[in-house]
Amino acid sequence: MAAAPSRPRNAAATREAILNSAIRNFARAGYDGVGVREIAGAAGVTAMLVNRYFGSKEKLFAEAVEASFAPPVFVAENSDAIARDVATALVTRSAGDTDDLAPFLIMLRSASNPIAIDIVRDAIERHVGKRLAGQLPQPGRQLRSAVALSVISGMLLMRRVVGARALTGRNTDQLVELLEAVFDTIIDTPLS
Repeated sequence: MAAAPSRPRNAAATREAILNSAIRNFARAGYDGVGVREIAGAAGVTAMLVNRYFGSKEKLFAEAVEASFAPPVFVAENSDAIARDVATALVTRSAGDTDDLAPFLIMLRSASNPIAIDIVRDAIERHVGKRLAGQLPQPGRQLRSAVALSVISGMLLMRRVVGARALTGRNTDQLVELLEAVFDTIIDTPLS
């Protein structure tokens, strides 16, 4: 009996399928809520293959976080009006019918694991935190950045996860205006 033809191998496509599965699953269930076998199954591969490509669940998580946090989502690389641009992006991207917000959900659902949260914190600092801090005044650039990121996270939590009615209504122009004022205050408040 002849052996069934094997499917063509494509290492890059397999690696990408595993990484995409990891991002989806970590966003859905967090670091502790999903195993390598589940990620592998959703990618159409074996757990052994996942470990061959990534080495461990922790390394796979680190790459999933890196891939999720690297692209600019709420903070552009260079902005002429940072407060307005962040407020607009936050309201637009946090609407119920838009992005799945994988980076935020990975952070939120993995926060109870100390290893996972270290990985997330490092990625935030290297990517969105660095982009934001580079556009903020001294003194207190890092503090301003951390407070602004806290506002962004709080909005995502209250608007997308909790679904606070006042934040999910149709009056998005007022929401942008209010958030812009908050970000302007963070940027413009004199610090010693």
